[in-house]
Amino acid sequence: MNPAELSAFLKSRVRTVRGWPKTGVNFRDVTTLFHDPAAFQAVIDALSAKCAELGTDLVAAVDARGFILGGALAYKMGKPVVLVRKKGKLPGKTVSEDYALEYGTATVEIHADACQPGDRVLIVDDLIATGGTLLAAAKLFKALRGEVAGVAAIIDLPELGGSRRLGEAGLRVQALCSFSENE
Repeated sequence: MNPAELSAFLKSRVRTVRGWPKTGVNFRDVTTLFHDPAAFQAVIDALSAKCAELGTDLVAAVDARGFILGGALAYKMGKPVVLVRKKGKLPGKTVSEDYALEYGTATVEIHADACQPGDRVLIVDDLIATGGTLLAAAKLFKALRGEVAGVAAIIDLPELGGSRRLGEAGLRVQALCSFSENE
């Protein structure tokens, strides 16, 4: 499947829930992709192909839908997976970073030994909205002296500015499809 065909294929299988979790938000539900074996396989195959060139040492999966993607992608690429969790969910010593999301604020954490200095980290999540979660995750790995090879997602919501912010922060951004607010 070429990129345009893949994008159309995936977009046709993403459920949009308007006005959730609050009025004015168009929630792009990727669980419908996970429920469709052909779509899920296409996602993992495409992300793997796009990200192989980055030379990553480990895959960082962002809480919670990113866990599904990150686990499958790490398996396909033969790389370890690291969890980027919401505050208070990891045992042991952690480092944390606060960030703003599309509809509030939050904190993410990783274990203090999540990567070694110089490790190239690919950060994976289901979508890019404002970019806050992915930027916070990138800061965490940089604080441990890891090198962020890039960020990857199924969906980009370019009107919310996240992919632009990530690019401005010097991060390589990979997304398989994008939605406008009107779609």
